[in-house]
Amino acid sequence: MLKVLFIGDINGRIGRRAVARIVPKLKKKHDLDLVIANAENAAHGSGITERTIKELMKYGIDFFTTGDHAFKRNGKYEEYTNPKLPVLRPANMPPTAPGNGYKLLAVGSFNILLINLIGRVYMSHNYDCPFREIDNIFANFAKQNISAIIVDIHAEATSEKAAIKHYLDGKVSAVLGTHTHIMTADEEITKKGTAFITDVGMVGAADSCLGIDKKNIIKGFLTQIKQNHIIPEKGRAIFNSVILKIDPKTTSASSIKPIKEYININN
Repeated sequence: MLKVLFIGDINGRIGRRAVARIVPKLKKKHDLDLVIANAENAAHGSGITERTIKELMKYGIDFFTTGDHAFKRNGKYEEYTNPKLPVLRPANMPPTAPGNGYKLLAVGSFNILLINLIGRVYMSHNYDCPFREIDNIFANFAKQNISAIIVDIHAEATSEKAAIKHYLDGKVSAVLGTHTHIMTADEEITKKGTAFITDVGMVGAADSCLGIDKKNIIKGFLTQIKQNHIIPEKGRAIFNSVILKIDPKTTSASSIKPIKEYININN
């Protein structure tokens, strides 16, 4: 049985500190085969850097997905093209975007296909169709011996995430929603063996608005004037993730267990 930890959007330094404290314990407790995290907010709440990815790798994360903030930081985006950095960008971004949207991971004797998609409803860019894109990806692996297929669907609309679940039901091991930073309470294993949750949640400041300092967010609602987004670096943090159990013989999931922990970050 494959055991996989998937971590929700890591938000800023406080999120990285929480990962450092919690992930090594979870790996030891659950004897995990693979640890994946959405890191699109890891560098001070927007995008990634080589330094933040390498830091998170030290704490035990094996591979990273991203989303609409993947290319928010200016630069050459070598984080997505450097073969030493295990990072995906959404597969249904234009093909000219740096990096790859899927990867076949060798985990011991098993092959795990990790796919990163992004939704289109209420999103700020005109992405390609995630439904058709994943069909194209499947065509590339039609003759491969695959032990598990895990999909990160980074999307705003719950209806779009549910539609992806139904479209992929029985075809993949797990469809895991990210982006909204709030863990939903609808985790399930479908009758066809696909694990699903609308949103895994986040790792970041707990007493906040989606990881952002609550004072400026409230001020913005009261004044209708955009305020600076400040990421708290200390205080109570929340750690959201799910643990999947997958049968490598059938690629079906047998369980999805949400993990929600709180921890105080003081340095």
